[in-house]
Amino acid sequence: MSNEEKKVFVEKKFSSITPRYDFLNSLLSLNIDRYWRWVTARELDNYTEGPILDLCAGTLPLSLSIAGRRPERYVLALDFCRDMLAYGRNRLNGQAAGRQIIPICADGEEIPCRNESFSGITVAFGVRNLSNLDKGLKEMWRVLRPGGKLVILEFSRPKNPIMRPLYFFYLGQILPRIGGWISGDEEAYHYLATSIRQFCPPEELAQKMGAAGYIKVDRRPLTAGIVTLYTGEKP
Repeated sequence: MSNEEKKVFVEKKFSSITPRYDFLNSLLSLNIDRYWRWVTARELDNYTEGPILDLCAGTLPLSLSIAGRRPERYVLALDFCRDMLAYGRNRLNGQAAGRQIIPICADGEEIPCRNESFSGITVAFGVRNLSNLDKGLKEMWRVLRPGGKLVILEFSRPKNPIMRPLYFFYLGQILPRIGGWISGDEEAYHYLATSIRQFCPPEELAQKMGAAGYIKVDRRPLTAGIVTLYTGEKP
């Protein structure tokens, strides 16, 4: 499908699973997703000068984690799926950290912000959904301040010869069935599994970050390589 067709498809699928999205994330990851987001938010603890951009923010779990670590910090939570942002906005009610979060519906490849606006940028499980990954990385670089940090959390494929086939069996046979049964949209979870299998390997994403202008690029596998944490800075 074309880039525009992918955007429409992904937005439609995420809208359809919004009510069950957070519950399924916890269920299908055995609640490890909370730890992954904690590790991601922790990466920005020392980047205190200026707001944070949480790209592909979805229902705002990472935005809340980031804001909760520092009460003086503001987080711009950006996602192109209006339904997910609306659902996330509701969860801000009654939470102190909610006052620090500003949700905005926009395309992550065309961020509606000035150059060098943010001291840090996070993307959790979102870069593989960008229709043009290289463009997205360069757009993040544009709005990041010099000395600022980009942190990407994304699914990857385990290299362990025992873990790898088990993981692919889970992706292909178990995840779509459970996800489809609970959410009512099995196609959305088939897309999730396919997008993970087809996404570029960690070393390639790290190379793309370097090509986009980031320095001190690093990648760290988590949970046997099921996900990878990437970091880079703008010189």
